Amino acid sequence: MEAGLSFSAADLAQTRFAVSPMWEVVTSFRLLRGTEGEPPPHRRWSSQVRPRLREAGLDRGWLATLIPAGRYLADFLNPTPAAPFPTLAAELDAIRRTPADRVRTELDMLCAERDVGRSPRVRLLREAPEAALRKVTAEIEAYWELALAPYWGRVRQLLEADVFHRARQVAEHGAGQVLSELHETVRWDDGTLRLVRRHCGLSRAEAGAGLLLVPSAFAWPRVLTRSVAPDPPQLAYPARGIGTLWERRNTGAVDAVAAVLGRSRTLLLAELDTPASTTQLAASFGMSAAGVSQHLTALRGAGLVSAHRAGRSVLYARTAVADALLTPAEAEGHPSARR
Repeated sequence: MEAGLSFSAADLAQTRFAVSPMWEVVTSFRLLRGTEGEPPPHRRWSSQVRPRLREAGLDRGWLATLIPAGRYLADFLNPTPAAPFPTLAAELDAIRRTPADRVRTELDMLCAERDVGRSPRVRLLREAPEAALRKVTAEIEAYWELALAPYWGRVRQLLEADVFHRARQVAEHGAGQVLSELHETVRWDDGTLRLVRRHCGLSRAEAGAGLLLVPSAFAWPRVLTRSVAPDPPQLAYPARGIGTLWERRNTGAVDAVAAVLGRSRTLLLAELDTPASTTQLAASFGMSAAGVSQHLTALRGAGLVSAHRAGRSVLYARTAVADALLTPAEAEGHPSARR
């Protein structure tokens, strides 16, 4: 099956990129609910997050109803980003403002593919969409803190790098070539963007002008689309470099950093390549939980560590600032490495 999205000069002029937290929520949640085992690019992440998801009951809540493992998912979960790098809060606010008639229309589409019409959650969304959407967004915030916030610095860096790379390619080679390189199932052909082997169509009749291209860390190995008039169509595609996303970062500058921060705090930072709780870190280092907590408080105050609520625990993660601090100058092409 092949679907085509025609482009006028105005449509091409209105084509843009955006990094969307909600697309990462939707695609990562669908990945975690998959039945095909741990996906190779995300095995390290999913093995950490899936148990937290079950413990918090988020594998059987609102998101489980609205994001099935199959084809269609509720489109109101992916509002059109108003800016290139919207915040999660801005996108949640847009979800809460979804018109009631659109909520009901999309529930009809969801129920046509899945037998969820008798679900109490679906009934509440039909009868009191405003109140139900507040519950949906509250659950999304809980999921975000548990599954994505501890890793967001790393994920966002990947997505931003993809946008900047493709923007440069547009300037050098034109939009047509860049559109053809998004994914093996997407190609640009004489003014039309064609999607091969897609189960759902993508046409101008179903959406507004332009095109919104959204790189995603979790859409792999496929592309996903959203067509809701009068919004521009959206196409979420796998970002470049996903295969290296969860690799351990080079922390070869530990000794140099330890001379400034102290060895205990520096080793804690190196260990936080994977988010962990105070209890986990204390067990790993043979330190008291109080001692670890004191170090983490100091590191957080310096902007080197972030804290995220995950059920009854708090997970600490290394920030991008700490990543840069622990990376040897040679790894970043520092001028001193070329002397």
